[in-house]
Amino acid sequence: MAAVPQKTIHKYLRHNKKFPHVWCPGCSNGIVLGTIIRAIDDLKLERDDIAMVSGIGCSSRMPVYVDFNTLHTLHGRAIPFATGIKMFKPHMKVIVITGDGDATAIGGNHFIHAARRNIDLTVILINNNIYGMTGGQYSPTTPHDDVATTMPYGNIDNPFNICDLAIGAGATFVSRTTAYHAIEAQNMIKKAIAHEGFSLVEVISACPVIYGKLNKKGNAPKMMNQMKDNSIPLAAVNKLPKEKVEGKIIRGILKEVDRPEYTKAYQDLVDKLNNK
Repeated sequence: MAAVPQKTIHKYLRHNKKFPHVWCPGCSNGIVLGTIIRAIDDLKLERDDIAMVSGIGCSSRMPVYVDFNTLHTLHGRAIPFATGIKMFKPHMKVIVITGDGDATAIGGNHFIHAARRNIDLTVILINNNIYGMTGGQYSPTTPHDDVATTMPYGNIDNPFNICDLAIGAGATFVSRTTAYHAIEAQNMIKKAIAHEGFSLVEVISACPVIYGKLNKKGNAPKMMNQMKDNSIPLAAVNKLPKEKVEGKIIRGILKEVDRPEYTKAYQDLVDKLNNK
């Protein structure tokens, strides 16, 4: 009997550890994990040259399942741990897996300063508009008036635009897509990993069991269709009337520039001082 060809994603999983996974039915995290693995496979990166780091949250469980150098750290502290790895081993591709709460609430200070420094990290931020793992509390991206367990009468805060935050802080590669647009996400992640400097890929995702249920968004297929119908590519923005763009998720590479990368600038300073 002929052997069944192994799917790309299976080559990179730790099959004997922590399966079955913890994600709820309909969660987008599995889709995003697939796009990350396929991007890494396309780039032909060696597993030993990759470090994947996360904090706490649903998406932050991702490094547990993959066969790279991985670090599952404290809530909101993935970026400083990742910074330590990059400073000590600057040749490594360091990927941070984080969520909207983990990165922009308790981890917000680390997020903006890593972007400001332009340290070569690839931050894949999976934005499901809520704290899914810890009970459905509202997050910095929960839309105004939406319901969470800690905002049962509607959220009165205005949400962060995460990509605008990253651009304002100095990130040199900033992009946004959705879990529905998996091939687009895969290509963005490839570009982000290849980019030298702080890279952000924000992936809008579905949380049907917590956020979706609280806000009557329907089941997982309906939430996926909402991502498709409520988003437009950046290339189409200037071709559409303002009313067709307002309230839509804008997908695309929003910023891509070259600027000196932090670990190289640090090494240049070390070399300069050693040669005095």
